[in-house]
Amino acid sequence: MSLDELRTLLARHARPDWTTAIDGVLVSKVDRPDPPAPSMSGTVLAVIAQGSKRLALGDRVYAYGPGQYLVASVDLPVTGQFTQAEPERPALGFGLTLEPSAVAELLLRAGPGDTGASHAGGGVPSGIAVSDAPAALLDAVVRLLRLLDEPRDRAVLAPLVKREILWRVITGEQGATVRQLGLADSGLSHVSRAVRWIREHYAEPFRVEDVARRSGMSVSAFYRNFQAVTAMSPIQFQKQIRLQEARLLLATHPNDVTGVGQRVGYDNPSQFSREYRRQFGTPPSRDAARLRNTVRTPAGVLP
Repeated sequence: MSLDELRTLLARHARPDWTTAIDGVLVSKVDRPDPPAPSMSGTVLAVIAQGSKRLALGDRVYAYGPGQYLVASVDLPVTGQFTQAEPERPALGFGLTLEPSAVAELLLRAGPGDTGASHAGGGVPSGIAVSDAPAALLDAVVRLLRLLDEPRDRAVLAPLVKREILWRVITGEQGATVRQLGLADSGLSHVSRAVRWIREHYAEPFRVEDVARRSGMSVSAFYRNFQAVTAMSPIQFQKQIRLQEARLLLATHPNDVTGVGQRVGYDNPSQFSREYRRQFGTPPSRDAARLRNTVRTPAGVLP
């Protein structure tokens, strides 16, 4: 029953920009499958009510459909594709931005042992995980979306229901992934620090040893944890960011392939063209012309 009402609410409140009147809440409606497209995941909880999506992170692939949820605890470069969406039965999804401060507050309020078991494999969990959504989580999502029709109650009740949703996730099957988001000295927080630095300095060469030191980890721990969270090495991660930034730039500067390559850190035009084609399946000049005339559906973790 919750899933049926969830579909109805999502279909009614979907907007082209996916935003809603509740801060941090997104609603999506997509009526056609798209080719795989790169984006950044954001830190988000995504619940699918209808349709399905496939998400690739490095060499890992995550597929999620009706009644399932995905959590992304680090803002990572992913490639997303709607695999089931059509005008008569569009993909419908709910998203909630995950804030480290909100996670930390709930962890402080919780009693010892109340938040569930540690990550089963030990160490740092992956930055992205998928699970079946329990009934209590779906019920809370439905109650939050009902508030879109109740503006008088929204300001008071929406923050409370958002906290309930977050608590359901923290204490659920993928709680270890989300809990680390709120722990200042967790392995995930150290990797997030490195991810943020690489994203801010993606055009610059760097030594892995220096980034490990900035993150507060030994080189061996940094390699191990970075790979666990992102499914990539630090250098592979930098390349993903460079190529995604290049694609954005080419959409507005289609006639300056060499200049765009240099702006994102490629001194060698041939290397830029070769790696771009390997990533996106077409040379940068041809892709730029196509991007200029194409309006794409957002490709992050939602549908």
